[in-house]
Amino acid sequence: MAGNNSGTVFRTPFIIMLRNLAVVYAAFLICHPVFIWYNWSAFQGDLAGMLWPMLKGALVFDTAGIMYISALYVVLLLFPFHFKEKLWYYRLTKIILIVMASAGILMNLVDTVYYPYTGCRSTLQVLAEFSGEGGGQMTSIILKSLADNWYLVLLFIVMVVLLCLLIKIPDTLKYRKVYMYYIVRTCCLLLTAVCILAGIRGGLAHNIRPITMSNAYQYVKTPAQAAAILNTPFCFIRTLGNEDMKIPAYYDEEELESIYSPVIIPDSTATFRPMNVVVLILESFGSEYMKAMNPGTDGIHDCAPFMDTLINRSLTFETSLANGRKSIDAMPSVLSGIPMLKDHLFLTPTIMSKEITGLAKELGTKGYYSAFFHGADNGSMGFQSFSRVIGYNDYFGMDDFLKKPEYGGNSVFDGFWAIWDEEFLQYMCDMIGTFSEPFLASAFTASSHHPYNVPERYQSTYPVEGNLPIYRGIRYSDNALKLFFEKASKQPWFNNTLFVLTADHTNLTEHPDYQSDYGNFRVPIVFYCPSDSLVGTRRAIAQQSDVFPSVLGYLGYDKPVISFGQNLFNTPDSLTWAATFQNGLYSYYQGDYLLQFDGTNETGLFTYKSDPTLKQNLKGAAPDTEQEMTKKLKALIQQYLEYMTTKELVVNQ
Repeated sequence: MAGNNSGTVFRTPFIIMLRNLAVVYAAFLICHPVFIWYNWSAFQGDLAGMLWPMLKGALVFDTAGIMYISALYVVLLLFPFHFKEKLWYYRLTKIILIVMASAGILMNLVDTVYYPYTGCRSTLQVLAEFSGEGGGQMTSIILKSLADNWYLVLLFIVMVVLLCLLIKIPDTLKYRKVYMYYIVRTCCLLLTAVCILAGIRGGLAHNIRPITMSNAYQYVKTPAQAAAILNTPFCFIRTLGNEDMKIPAYYDEEELESIYSPVIIPDSTATFRPMNVVVLILESFGSEYMKAMNPGTDGIHDCAPFMDTLINRSLTFETSLANGRKSIDAMPSVLSGIPMLKDHLFLTPTIMSKEITGLAKELGTKGYYSAFFHGADNGSMGFQSFSRVIGYNDYFGMDDFLKKPEYGGNSVFDGFWAIWDEEFLQYMCDMIGTFSEPFLASAFTASSHHPYNVPERYQSTYPVEGNLPIYRGIRYSDNALKLFFEKASKQPWFNNTLFVLTADHTNLTEHPDYQSDYGNFRVPIVFYCPSDSLVGTRRAIAQQSDVFPSVLGYLGYDKPVISFGQNLFNTPDSLTWAATFQNGLYSYYQGDYLLQFDGTNETGLFTYKSDPTLKQNLKGAAPDTEQEMTKKLKALIQQYLEYMTTKELVVNQ
């Protein structure tokens, strides 16, 4: 073997490849402690005894992620074609690896910042969530985030520079006998291909499937720990074009139906009441920010005085939960009773081709006019398209608002996301006044979103306060809500209206009770009717997916619907339940207990009311309760996945 350079075996493509991949490994590993440090409150310092399991898990998922992003580099480097033995060609392979590795590092660091808002690693779903945003808006948001996290930007630059310095190219080699070149290179490529396959699958045993996000719970106990050992390139690629909706066969169909069915049967004795319905989904209004949602709890930073007042005049629930951690999760949960119990659910072709019902479609059969309001660009977040799917007659967004200059036009655009809540909710109230009754009006607010700015005229009224920047944003949006209700209360349609208020998800947290897998989902669910005695707090569990069947039940709707929730108005408190899904782990609430389940095994049982930080795992201490809850949760999961794939999501009349 002779070469153009004075190389040794240590400069061959195979050895250089191993060295370069080791450099990428080191870069990925650095991202994990950075993630933990930035999101330390999510772990509550509870990492004792977990560092070694987390390191093992990180190596497994980093291997898979790196194998995904480096596959092209490996093939180009080792492909047995002797005419490519040129310096320019190997420089090209180096550039490809640096670009792919840099992209992976960037995704990890961006997700480090994004995690506090979602509570999970980002998947392909994040592209759908922001696909409708205007380029200028996203540029402003990105630039603001870069400025706020300049030290992570600096870290990224340093890591890319080190990649450029440490990633090497092999010597260009020539073999005296060409057939030896092909034999050696083919063997190296095949060996590497086997290693890549093993890395992606998590092993080569015939009974091993390619690892998924849920496999993180083989190494850790909590969703926060799972997020810490996962990496974003792996999560993105595992959900890219993935319609992996494997249905577990926990029960045969007859037993399954006897345990749980999502078909909500109407009360045969009820008489339909054609009341107006207004559903308000409030951006980031987690329960932590409201005094009325935390009676007797010390250290709560109360910044929603109007919501406190409204809650005290409404029906609420001792435990109320969001079904997801992202804005895109909220609309299906609240308006259609379909919680996000599977990653990237609404991106799969199977789901998008199904007929989906919701409040607008069902009430439309009773002569209701329906409209959805959101103050961002009309295509933002996919809200407009989903509102059409579930039957809304009209959608009013920023484009429509700007046609009414009397409300301020572009001068009341917040510069990042949407029209300020105050002006947009006033516009909504006026538009409602033009609707024929009965009507359904729904809105998704926007101003209490990162970067938590307030209009210039309110800078001194709502200064930055406390330890979390979101506090001022909540105060401003709470006041906008107050002004909306003050105006609405003077309208003729007001007293004949059922108002439902909830949040899309939680957000930044400060109080320890809200930094657990339970606290991360705690949002208000409020039913308010000025002409009815819906007042008080029930000792029940409510979730976003209960809103759809509960509103229909309250109105006396006479047709069955499919909803993965419950009619709270005819379900005894002791039988109410809720389910959430985060980083591959299911949480199921009933009574005083929270059960956690990874799809195969129970991982925890907690008395979440007395132990909101979930410090004491009681797994095995209450076997009867655990067995009963597991049975119900398995039935829910199986029915959910069957309806998402093979069954119809509407009841054929």
